Amino acid sequence: MTAITHHISDALLDACVTGSLPHPFAVVAAAHLSLCDTCRARAEAAEMLGGSLLDRITPATLSPGAQDRLLAALDDNAPPPLQATASGIFPAPVMQALGGQPPKWRMLGGGIRQQILSADSEGSLRLLYIPPGRAVPAHSHGGLELTLVLQGSFADSEGRFGPGDVETAHDEIDHQPVAGPDAPCICLAATDAPLRFRALIPRLLQPLFRI
Repeated sequence: MTAITHHISDALLDACVTGSLPHPFAVVAAAHLSLCDTCRARAEAAEMLGGSLLDRITPATLSPGAQDRLLAALDDNAPPPLQATASGIFPAPVMQALGGQPPKWRMLGGGIRQQILSADSEGSLRLLYIPPGRAVPAHSHGGLELTLVLQGSFADSEGRFGPGDVETAHDEIDHQPVAGPDAPCICLAATDAPLRFRALIPRLLQPLFRI
């Protein structure tokens, strides 16, 4: 794997360590940590700091279940193990979301495919397959989107993203990711609001494809 240059933010990392990150984003963060030595070290440092401060936290300051999640995070500093599929690109958090099975792709058009892994009030989590050189429809965001590259690459107005890189997109970013020319781009993406497409056809198809 080439060097990872795009990482998750301090705020998202802290939320991941304390167990307060919504499920779709937590899966993306966990998958990134399993691939990125830098962010895994950051998480371990945050966990050590959390341990030194834990005795100052009273149950009343934590939401239901947050204390258990925090204790579990502090007890497990080891990086998540990688679990290969036939393609060998999916880390353990993704394999868990897939139920241990290969992706079941659904065509979106133009060779682009997706599998929705979860969708509820916390947001949606999906795998995307983008053929080499293919662009996804231009869009902006109604909330937060985290996209982790598992294979290949894509480029947009924010830069180039390769395996292990995470793009953090919010409501100020309007972009059109284009897959690199050398291999299909496979990504894990989490959102907490529907995308805002520029073109009419993607907007019409949006309810059908649940994007």
